Amino acid sequence: MSPHDILSKAQQRGADGQLPYAGAVTPQEALALLQADPSVKLVDVRTRAERDWIGTVQIPAAQHLAVQWNLYPEGKPNPEFLPQLKEVTLPDEVLLFLCRSGVRSKHAAKLATEHGYTRCFDILEGFEGNKDAAGHRKTVEGWCFGGLPWVGA
Repeated sequence: MSPHDILSKAQQRGADGQLPYAGAVTPQEALALLQADPSVKLVDVRTRAERDWIGTVQIPAAQHLAVQWNLYPEGKPNPEFLPQLKEVTLPDEVLLFLCRSGVRSKHAAKLATEHGYTRCFDILEGFEGNKDAAGHRKTVEGWCFGGLPWVGA
């Protein structure tokens, strides 16, 4: 599937007006976009601690941006989220937002869209996905479960 087709499909996921940003991609679609177009950026909104202790996607450094949505250990929203995003991105770039399970990334994509970013996409399922019946992540959905490239614990 071409990048254009992937983005069209992602936009259709929000065609009913339910998404307050450009669209949503699966982890597999996100990786395909990143591999096909070096201008596409993945914005990991997890905390630095999550990235250090849990792991990170393994993609080219120029495409892998880290802008924390919340601060650790306080758990408070990062008041510098938008300024930090503006330091590393442009408003017309394709931005794929990633968090642990797909909640914070939706909020980040929405806020960026509200501030002039026109091509914000949520990565469905997140890095680790939701918990299984035993309370473990990385076992039912997400970037890691999909067997996509990552490093870490």
